[in-house]
Amino acid sequence: MTIRLYDTGTRQIRDFTPLVPGRVSIYLCGATVQAAPHIGHIRSGLNFDLMRRWFTHRGYDVTFVRNVTDIDDKIITKSAEQNRPWWSLGYENETAFNAAYDALGCLRPTYEPRATGHIPEMIEMMHGLIQRGNAYAADGNVYFDVRSFPPYLQLSHQELDNLRQPSAEGETGKRDPRDFAMWKAAREGEPSWDTPWGRGRPGWHLECSAMAHKYLGTAFDIHGGGLDLVFPHHENEIAQAQAYGDDFARYWTHNAWVTMSGEKMAKSLGNSVLLTEMLTRWRPIVLRYYLGTPHYRSMIEYSEEALHEAESAFARIEGFLHRAVEKTGLVEPAPEVPPAFAEAMDDDLGVPQALALVHTTVRQGNSALTTDDKDSAAARLAEVRAMLGVLGLDPLDAPWSGTGTNRPTDLHGVVDSLVHLVLDQRQAARTRKDYATADTLRAQLHQSGLTIEDTPSGARWSVG
Repeated sequence: MTIRLYDTGTRQIRDFTPLVPGRVSIYLCGATVQAAPHIGHIRSGLNFDLMRRWFTHRGYDVTFVRNVTDIDDKIITKSAEQNRPWWSLGYENETAFNAAYDALGCLRPTYEPRATGHIPEMIEMMHGLIQRGNAYAADGNVYFDVRSFPPYLQLSHQELDNLRQPSAEGETGKRDPRDFAMWKAAREGEPSWDTPWGRGRPGWHLECSAMAHKYLGTAFDIHGGGLDLVFPHHENEIAQAQAYGDDFARYWTHNAWVTMSGEKMAKSLGNSVLLTEMLTRWRPIVLRYYLGTPHYRSMIEYSEEALHEAESAFARIEGFLHRAVEKTGLVEPAPEVPPAFAEAMDDDLGVPQALALVHTTVRQGNSALTTDDKDSAAARLAEVRAMLGVLGLDPLDAPWSGTGTNRPTDLHGVVDSLVHLVLDQRQAARTRKDYATADTLRAQLHQSGLTIEDTPSGARWSVG
């Protein structure tokens, strides 16, 4: 068994060898909490939730760190626009992000540090970099000297001489316009903290180098994030950490975006779809299926049609599970996933190929149900549950079954109760031979997007 991952730094798929046998350490760049999350934000957390689950399934002890950027230029600007404290805005949106992760069944991280809780660690790192000659203070700012670190741009494979980064507002005293701010001098009305170089606040990049060092040590296995973070964020993290003396991350993995009309989903473009809005129209487990089943390095072009297709595809899986349970009783997941599923997941988290096996097994299970082969149906049920469990998509398992903590935002149970009220009315009409009313009720359910199937044990509904 060898898990293989695409490494952005080497631009190839590499065999994964952990630093410590049996353990995996992952650092994921999490939310910048200037606004509520859209589905593009949540895709990253979901993709790395799948990675974490697969490593756990393969027997690794996983330490998963996902940070929160609770202070930066965007947060300060938004708080001023809304005339509210920066920490109030940040906490509200951090809560919204965590609710979104919970709703889509993402496991909570081992640690979730905030940037503002780690100012001492940042000061210590800056002090060390200044002593080593890799950083300098100017006008209350602290900058990283990119020319002092020859491997700079090793991740994005750019040329320094072709790189242009004009000075940002307030970033005075730079020796080279491409040097980046680790610490920004205090400005009137903005939050600030004391340092040996004057009051100010963190630059965006320093926080992750400092927090990864604190929680994962001088070296760790995997650093993840969205594709848009390769430059400048991750390049600057590498420069700071390695110049400080850390080996830092050994593998770099990046998820692709959710796009609309070919553009990255972003609030600044006015093309974002808030997750809270999506959850009023789609079941959380369907959204997890939609966002989690494409390959993590493939772009997802958002459309209502694609969501309907995902809903229908998941309904076929869910329909088999419910029919099989009616026929065989509840069957526990198989102790191991099928070899072909494991092979797909080992190969750079090949979820699409793994999911194809899920659908094949569902078809086999449906055939077994048609021929009343209970033993075969039960075996397929156990296999499907095992595969879905690894993907966090088993509707018979917590949180989706109603026994987990994520259930409150899943409206399936509410809809199920309401639909069965109508089905009971329909059955009563049929019993009294009022077939016109029964047909009208069935037609109304169909117009709502539901399919009604009459079975010996009663009517069953599904979406699509």
